[in-house]
Amino acid sequence: MDSTPRGQAPEGQRALRLTTDTAPLTDTGTTLGGLPEGDWIRGISVKQPYAACILAGAKTVENRPARWRPGWVLLHTSKTIDHPALRIPLIGRTIRDRQLVTGAVVGIARITDCHQDPEGAPPCSEWAHPGAWHLVLADVQELALPVPARGQVVPWKPTPGLLERVFQQLPAFRP
Repeated sequence: MDSTPRGQAPEGQRALRLTTDTAPLTDTGTTLGGLPEGDWIRGISVKQPYAACILAGAKTVENRPARWRPGWVLLHTSKTIDHPALRIPLIGRTIRDRQLVTGAVVGIARITDCHQDPEGAPPCSEWAHPGAWHLVLADVQELALPVPARGQVVPWKPTPGLLERVFQQLPAFRP
């Protein structure tokens, strides 16, 4: 039988504290998987086939009506598919042989910049829409198994359980 008092770590080991709203934390404020706690990641919902184009590495700019802050995002596919977009040659070539999963987190990405093109200047990407805010995406990682989830039009905060299911598939990920 262990003689260590309840709630204390055995000699020479660090105690872990558990919270009810996140994964177990070390005393340094990071999760056991090495991920930081708090507000470091958001969800972004993207219609198909555009999400598939992001995962394929072709679409590095996502258009939004408002500014987003740089940082990590879960790539979530909304429940709707933009069917007319499937006839656009650029998209058709990009998504060839890809399944159009909807209503799930399908990957992660890092927003490295958010800008609008200067008026009259050429677009920063063939994917950029005039007048929109352009979220520049990098470090895209696709999940092997989509994680069903509800998204939102605006940036949304993922639950700890959702993050756990996503990052179980990305054990080497470090923000």
